[in-house]
Amino acid sequence: MKKLHLIVLTLIMVFSITACQPKSGDADPDNNKLEGSLESILDKIYETADTSDDFKEYAKNGLQTTEIKSEDAAYFLGKDGIEFESAIASEPLMSSSAYSLCLVRVKEGADIEKIKTEIKENVDPRKWICVGVDPSNVIVDNIGDVIVLIMSDNEGSALHDAFLKLKEK
Repeated sequence: MKKLHLIVLTLIMVFSITACQPKSGDADPDNNKLEGSLESILDKIYETADTSDDFKEYAKNGLQTTEIKSEDAAYFLGKDGIEFESAIASEPLMSSSAYSLCLVRVKEGADIEKIKTEIKENVDPRKWICVGVDPSNVIVDNIGDVIVLIMSDNEGSALHDAFLKLKEK
C-alpha cells in the first residue's frame, strides 16, 4: 500500500513539474528577440520595406547611419536619461528633408513600455528647424528588446510594416 502511494505521489510530482515548465515557443510575440546587430536589422528593414523607388535610392545614397551615444539621446530620442545598450539613427546626409529612423536596443530588464512612451511624448518631429514631420507620423514600437522610432510623412507605414515582419522570421 505504501508503495502504491509513493508511486502515485511520484507520478503527480512528475506531471506537476512538466506542466509548470515554460513552453519552448514564446507565447508573447512582443518578447521575441531580434537577432543580429542594429545595423543588420536596419538593413533588413530597408531591403524589405514596400517603399517607392525614389525612397529606395534615397536610402542607399542619401542617408547615413549614426551611433546614438547617451549624450545624444535628447536630440535623437527626445529625452536624456534613456538607458539603452546600443542605439543607431538613420538620417539624411543633408537636413533638407524630415526623416529619421532610430533603433534602440534596451538594457535587459528595462521597462520597454515606459521608454516607448517617453520617446513618443518627448521626441521633436520638427528637430530639423526648416522642415518637420507631422506629429501623427511619429511611430514608436518594439519587438522584444528593440525599439523603433520612425519619423516620416511618406514612408513611415511601409518601414513600420517591414520592421514588424522581422518578428515573423
